Amino acid sequence: MMPSHTASPVNVRLPEGVSAARAAAKAADLGHLPEWDLSDLYAGLDDPEFAADMSRAEEECRRFSETYAGRIAEIASGADASARLAEAVRAYEGIEDLLGKLMSFAGLVYSSDTTDEARAKFYGDTRERLTNASSDLLFFALELNRVDDAAVNAAMADGPLARYAPWIEDLRREKPHQLDDRTEKLFLEKSVTSNAAWDRLFNETIASLRFTVQGEEMPLEPTLNKLQDSDGAVRKEAAGAVSDVLRGHLRVFTLITNTLAKDKEISDRWRGFKDVADARHLANRVEPEVVEALVDAVRAAYPRLSHRYYKLKAKWFGQETLPYWDRNAPLPKVEQRTIPWSEARDTVLSAYDAFSPKMAGIARRFFDESWIDAPTRPGKAPGAFAHPTVPSVHPYVLVNYQGKPRDVMTLAHELGHGVHQVLAGPNGALMAPTPLTLAETASVFGEMLTFRKLLGATTDTTQRRAMLAAKVEDMINTVVRQIAFYSFERKVHLARAKGELTTDQINALWLSVQAESLGPAITLDAGYEPFWAYIPHFIHSPFYVYAYAFGDCLVNSLYGVYAQAEEGFVERYFALLSAGGSKPYGELLAPFGLDAKDPGFWQIGLGMIEGMIAELEGMEGQG
Repeated sequence: MMPSHTASPVNVRLPEGVSAARAAAKAADLGHLPEWDLSDLYAGLDDPEFAADMSRAEEECRRFSETYAGRIAEIASGADASARLAEAVRAYEGIEDLLGKLMSFAGLVYSSDTTDEARAKFYGDTRERLTNASSDLLFFALELNRVDDAAVNAAMADGPLARYAPWIEDLRREKPHQLDDRTEKLFLEKSVTSNAAWDRLFNETIASLRFTVQGEEMPLEPTLNKLQDSDGAVRKEAAGAVSDVLRGHLRVFTLITNTLAKDKEISDRWRGFKDVADARHLANRVEPEVVEALVDAVRAAYPRLSHRYYKLKAKWFGQETLPYWDRNAPLPKVEQRTIPWSEARDTVLSAYDAFSPKMAGIARRFFDESWIDAPTRPGKAPGAFAHPTVPSVHPYVLVNYQGKPRDVMTLAHELGHGVHQVLAGPNGALMAPTPLTLAETASVFGEMLTFRKLLGATTDTTQRRAMLAAKVEDMINTVVRQIAFYSFERKVHLARAKGELTTDQINALWLSVQAESLGPAITLDAGYEPFWAYIPHFIHSPFYVYAYAFGDCLVNSLYGVYAQAEEGFVERYFALLSAGGSKPYGELLAPFGLDAKDPGFWQIGLGMIEGMIAELEGMEGQG
């Protein structure tokens, strides 16, 4: 059974080497950290309802295939095509919701402890059965895309099928890259033993790693948290621990990276994608030239942003340069305190409420109804995410809360995702998912609301500088660092196309990209070369990372519109979020007067970061 959401964090399994007294003291500082209650999905691994739903899903997939396989063209060209096709799409959507519910539960259970064999087996078995079942659905999209355009357009023009027009239009964008039915089925079925298997190996390897800092053995997430410790010696030791442990496992990470890059190259080649990132751009419904313009704008801004800021930060530390482990260090002579969970919750909800009580009301449900898992635990997935699950249930949020100011911003970020997912849910399983071009909008906007509210309430110059610096660092991490990640991925995938890469080659690509983006004020000392190995996005979602920069720059522009107190902004903002994936990003941004295809668009967002750095420079000598 899943642990109860009422369980105290001090009752969970303790990290190796941590005394019960120390863990209890830390828990007391943070207050009660909630664990999610997954019973809105299923009661546990042995829930009879899960087994019944799995059998029902398999049966419904078979029945759908028996009813419609080989008949879509006939239905589309026959009488009452709109109604009959809509009936098929509704049945397909219902099955997708059920499949998504089953897989969401297995994924969330697994992310709670990826080192637990029972959970890992449950996840693996669930994925395998659902992959086999969904192979019976594969024909539907393929046959829809083979129907004559005129027939489909006529059926979508009016009648019941018109509701699903956005989904069908998105589907038809995939048409040039779809293969014959048998090949598509092979790709789907072999995913269990190809990319999905390597994903799982990465997850379980990362979760099993242990790092020793100050005599305390801990998983990755708390170790990375030590890079924000106020004691420079602790930061250096933590960085050394990460480096040493990752280096000891680089054979595995290098093999995973090589295999997945080759797997993607094979898929891209068969599907006719020309560039290594084209499949991601298509999935995101964004034009490659728009992404290229974003990347070029950010790279051109490196000297004005990251290089300039880190030079200023080194000066605050009384140095010419900073070692890489001090990149996210708190500012010297600024009081560091642990922020209790209750304060973090109230801070975010208050900021959301000032923007819109409706927004705060949705976010509050995550706390009141146990939709959040907050404690760090051995085996728990690192980082943070908001999982939309399916429209018939609700999202869940995972964070690893440790009481740092950045943890508060992470909470605001993931709750933004959660609010977005709740609002998009009524679009149904096919049109609720939001393309990555807009997926980071609500999350980054939620962060900005929280930051601006806190900054507005701060009059102390030292604290204000610390808050501005922390926000600039977050924005650099979101924009500059993610574009550097994207550049690194491109280099890796392009180089892998010419042959297998050695660990040293990957390390060299990593260091070259990081040196370019961070600038001369950050010293990439020996030891930083294996830090690429723990980044999960490279493994799970190739080329996803530019979405963060896209979202941050977009939100900076969006927030500028909001700051001008334009009438009706809140209503237009909720309309954007509520659209989910039912409208293209350009159409959704138009009511705000924003156009990502405008060459000057990205400069608006980058200019906001530059303005904050200038404000920090202007505060020199104050406080």
